[in-house]
Amino acid sequence: MQNFVSSPGTARSLPLLAQLLRSMIRTGQLTVIDHRGRSHEFVGHRVGPRVAVRLHDPKLPLRLALNPSLAFGEAYMEGTLTLERGSLHDLLHLAIDGLEAFDRHPIQRLRARIGRNKGPRNHHRRARANVSHHYDLSGALYELFLDSDRQYSCGYFPNGDETLEEAQAAKKRHLAAKLLLEPGCEVLDIGSGWGGLALELAQSANANVTGVTLSTEQLTAARARAEAAGLSRQVRFELRDYREERGLYDRIVSVGMFEHVGPPDYSTFFKSVARTLKPDGVALIHSIGRMEPPGGADPWISKYIFPGGYIPALSEVVAAVEKAGLWITDIEILRVHYADTLRHWHDRFQARRAEAAELYDERFCRMWEFYLAACEMLFRQGPLMVFQVQLAHRRDAVPLTRDYITDYDRRESAEAPLQFRQRA
Repeated sequence: MQNFVSSPGTARSLPLLAQLLRSMIRTGQLTVIDHRGRSHEFVGHRVGPRVAVRLHDPKLPLRLALNPSLAFGEAYMEGTLTLERGSLHDLLHLAIDGLEAFDRHPIQRLRARIGRNKGPRNHHRRARANVSHHYDLSGALYELFLDSDRQYSCGYFPNGDETLEEAQAAKKRHLAAKLLLEPGCEVLDIGSGWGGLALELAQSANANVTGVTLSTEQLTAARARAEAAGLSRQVRFELRDYREERGLYDRIVSVGMFEHVGPPDYSTFFKSVARTLKPDGVALIHSIGRMEPPGGADPWISKYIFPGGYIPALSEVVAAVEKAGLWITDIEILRVHYADTLRHWHDRFQARRAEAAELYDERFCRMWEFYLAACEMLFRQGPLMVFQVQLAHRRDAVPLTRDYITDYDRRESAEAPLQFRQRA
């Protein structure tokens, strides 16, 4: 049985929060020290981390009880919630382990009913503003924690012990395998980021790639990289919304962009893919997803990290693909790969945290470390995963078995150590 131990005065100082934590803490032990220095302990029935937090603001317990998804991250950012024992990962471990109980809490159930299926509508102007909020931050920030190619999406860890550089290279190979590229293929990269994937496809398969992005910072960096690599004629980057694309392509790839589309525009997105994909073409969409039914966006992530973002359920994606008249020729679910990627990012960020503070400030650093740690634990313990959906107009556009993917991965990975030495 679960135990709750408190000093006198719990009912006066944090009654609603205590009720919530009693239902949530199923693993380990959480000690909450209120602004008067009184300790309140919540003990789970399974062995787990022992964590102690101090609440410095007398109003914080009520805010945490009424809107924990927003108030928790804000309190950590502002320093009104600090750790006395354990790490941020330990605290998030306890919280995410109790998500099921949290979802059953009356206040949270009311919020879920109000916000259910109200995904953001990201029209052209809003989409550009949303992208700018996150991706137009200083490029120096991303250099602190990303790999040298600036791959800002889930890596691929076939063995589990890869370095970040190796995992991101493996991810690009895995995507290329599913695209079945041929020399001279015309490829559209929707949400092309800093251009690493587009340049890789051009170099490894002699493809002609058009990358579209809404980030001016990423556009400038990607064009400079193409110029430096001598590929500016073969790889073009444009500041363009996917809805504005009018070309026809042999292959379409989108990595880490679909999370910014929003449910109201899912049909528009896949109809755009169908319209711009040649009759014998192949498309591949790589996105974060949830393994549970559709729900609302996380309020803290939406406010501070990815405004307009929404994590789709696979059921929402499939329904939109069906309306677009496309075949789903392959689906792969990557489960813990993103958790491992985020751990690498978090550790690299922490190692160079002082540089991040010079770029921004301490509040920003606390926001960023909370973002990286929370996302990691949601992939490691919570309902998040990554899906790769391969699409085509024709049912026979790709081989009828998946052997070609494994064959390509193994063949190209055998050359990877040599490629790394040459590029180094």
